[in-house]
Amino acid sequence: MSLALSVLDLAPIAPGQSAGDSIAASVALAQTAEEHGYRRVWYAEHHNMPHIASSAPAVLIAHVGSKTSTIRLGAGGVMLPNHSPLSIAEQFGTLEAMYPGRIDLGLGRAPGSDEATTYALRRDPSQSAQFPEDVLELQAYLAGRSRVPGVQATPGGGSGVPLYVLGSSTFGAHLAARFGLPYAFASHFAPQQLRAAVVSYRNEFQPSDQLAEPHVIAGVNVVAADTTAQAREAFGQVQRRFATSLFGRGRTFTEAEVDVLMETAAGQHVQQMQHYSAVGTPSEVRTYLQDFAREAGADELIVAHQALSTPARLRSVQLTAEAFEGATV
Repeated sequence: MSLALSVLDLAPIAPGQSAGDSIAASVALAQTAEEHGYRRVWYAEHHNMPHIASSAPAVLIAHVGSKTSTIRLGAGGVMLPNHSPLSIAEQFGTLEAMYPGRIDLGLGRAPGSDEATTYALRRDPSQSAQFPEDVLELQAYLAGRSRVPGVQATPGGGSGVPLYVLGSSTFGAHLAARFGLPYAFASHFAPQQLRAAVVSYRNEFQPSDQLAEPHVIAGVNVVAADTTAQAREAFGQVQRRFATSLFGRGRTFTEAEVDVLMETAAGQHVQQMQHYSAVGTPSEVRTYLQDFAREAGADELIVAHQALSTPARLRSVQLTAEAFEGATV
């Protein structure tokens, strides 16, 4: 069968750049992805992360939508415990009114932040236990069948914005199957339960008004470059920056200190998190992605292009699409 290819844009703020530079890069990435036939671009809600500019996905989607024409845009995802279902229905209903037929809404259960940031967001950590009920409430608003008497989403009611359940464990798989929704697994940073989650989802799937057959989206890191050496160098830079941001606690590291860090358990942990990564020339990336899709049981791959510099990331978007044209699994 044919295999769809999409993009997860983490809106990274590269060394020496500003959030404005990152947003401009996201526009360029979406335009490049649209030009080369990707199905969709998603943005993930993260908070209190100095190297990521996607803390407000709906705002970013609105801006990128004005600079593109056909590619689908969405959240991958909105961390629903941080918000009321009504506010998200209104936000994405507004986006659907602006860009009809182009908006997706992926939903995650994690807060997307640490405990201090959860407090700063004025959210109750126990709110995640309400995730299934909140998904249904949100779905009802978007369908124009509110579960809250006297309250409708405007815009949003009757818009039919499609929902996707995101996850990095089997919890989301069971929920997506029960609700008959597409399931996206965050295997680009949490590979451990990928196979178990996909098997559970496919075995338990119940058709719904939105979806007749199960649909699995799997995340994977990619750095495609003109040479294998260039790709490996670019990915190594990404891993080093990820390790220092994850374990450095705001410290500034020398290159020698990063070398040491990458040899510790912390560095090994980063490599394990990014286990599913296609790094190399276009042909090498194509082979890896086809094998990964078969292993994951995926209908669609959502690719996080991981080079630090914007030109390298855009080149990866282009080379991957050209190599992947007509690919099947």
